Amino acid sequence: MRHTPHRLVKIVALAIVLATQLACKSNKNSNNDIAYIGGEIVNPKNNLVILYNTKGKVADTLKLDANNRFLHKITNLQSGLYSFIHGGEYQMILLEPNDSILVRLNTYDFDQSIVFTGNGAKKNNYLIKTYLENESEAQKLVKYAKMEPEVFNAFVEKRRKDQLAEFYDFLNYTEETPFFKSIIEANINYNSYADKEIYPFAYFGNNKLIHIKDLPENFYAHRDNIDYNAEHLSHFFAYNRFLFAHIDNIAIKSYYKDNDYHSKFDRHSLAYNKSKLDLVDSLVTNEIIKNNLLKYKARDFISHNHTEAEAQELLGYYLTKSTDEEDKAYMTDLVASLKSLRLGNVLPNLTVVNYNNTEFLLNSIISKPTIIYFWSSNSKKQYRNSHYKVNELKSKFPQMEFISINLNDNDDKYWKDIVNQYKFPTINEFKFKNSKMARKTLAVNYLNKAIVVDEHSNILHPNANIFSSEFEETLDELLQKKHLIQ
Repeated sequence: MRHTPHRLVKIVALAIVLATQLACKSNKNSNNDIAYIGGEIVNPKNNLVILYNTKGKVADTLKLDANNRFLHKITNLQSGLYSFIHGGEYQMILLEPNDSILVRLNTYDFDQSIVFTGNGAKKNNYLIKTYLENESEAQKLVKYAKMEPEVFNAFVEKRRKDQLAEFYDFLNYTEETPFFKSIIEANINYNSYADKEIYPFAYFGNNKLIHIKDLPENFYAHRDNIDYNAEHLSHFFAYNRFLFAHIDNIAIKSYYKDNDYHSKFDRHSLAYNKSKLDLVDSLVTNEIIKNNLLKYKARDFISHNHTEAEAQELLGYYLTKSTDEEDKAYMTDLVASLKSLRLGNVLPNLTVVNYNNTEFLLNSIISKPTIIYFWSSNSKKQYRNSHYKVNELKSKFPQMEFISINLNDNDDKYWKDIVNQYKFPTINEFKFKNSKMARKTLAVNYLNKAIVVDEHSNILHPNANIFSSEFEETLDELLQKKHLIQ
């Protein structure tokens, strides 16, 4: 990563300030189980940095000073992966005793702009490097998945071994702890393992997924090395990406016990999704990991376009397995919210605010078949892609209207700055007056959700995804039928 001289001066100056503060503090406390984290946020979206502990719970809420800087001392430190959030953006940080880490980032390009300095900086700079590399490779998976199984397997294995070799070379020039070594190895390994678990769904597709049984004998050799209870990785993206795909994959075996081998695979089958919960329950003993997997696997099913009876049945099944009372209350509320979003129901009439700060009831601005899609100021890639995708859809479906709703609770400035910066048409850009309540009412659990309604605001599809390969086909069918999907 290249830095301008002006930026380097700022980083060095800030590092000196932090080092001075740390030196003063360390003279008063000789314990070796402490660490410091500080930094500067350029173009902050608010004045808060929320720090999370290794269990994913809020450890502290830090306020930026007049120079947009913060400094925090952690006592009785447990080595592990901590994280912080600013303005909805999330970043992990590896902390060990005696670390004094300074982070500097620019919210306009959050991940790409992050640079760490101080004691413990090298390992965190390497961690962010591998994270960005994994993210880049994951985006190419659709292209890679066109390879034949043997070729794909060889490609992924070579990439994994090359990344490990590069990392071991790095360790020859710096002294780091075994814990750090295990984290980077896990990041590299589980990311590659995830690609292998996802591959069959992309390569074979729903119509030929039965051929998963014909994959090379060594394709899943990595399964001999899985730790289902790695609590220190419980909030680690590569690990969770693997586990989510792995459970989906191994549940296919039970799916084909109950379905004809030549039938089209149905990922939304109730029995298939119950079998996924069974697998989580049997394979995972760590409560943090188990409850997390149970929650997201159940939510995936419940959020899709199912009957109320099916949603209630899976909810009941989930409630018998989860031990997290907060998650269980959330899932129960979700099922209740989705009840009002059933096909044929009128869309809940929430208050929205347009670019000119005028309030409307949502249904009052719907006069033709409409797709309502959502975005967040905190997800640059998603809000750019969603608007670009909608531009494509507008030309293919001129009979449709498209309404864009920003989900943020923060100041309107951030919403309008993005609209202006990317020259999004303002005529159909809105925010919710009460975003938190609206997200719950419409069960907006992820940004790619879209709702399709007819000209009378009757719901035609409560949980579409405009990026899905099947979306245009689904929309065609809806427009042709002009009546509810049963």
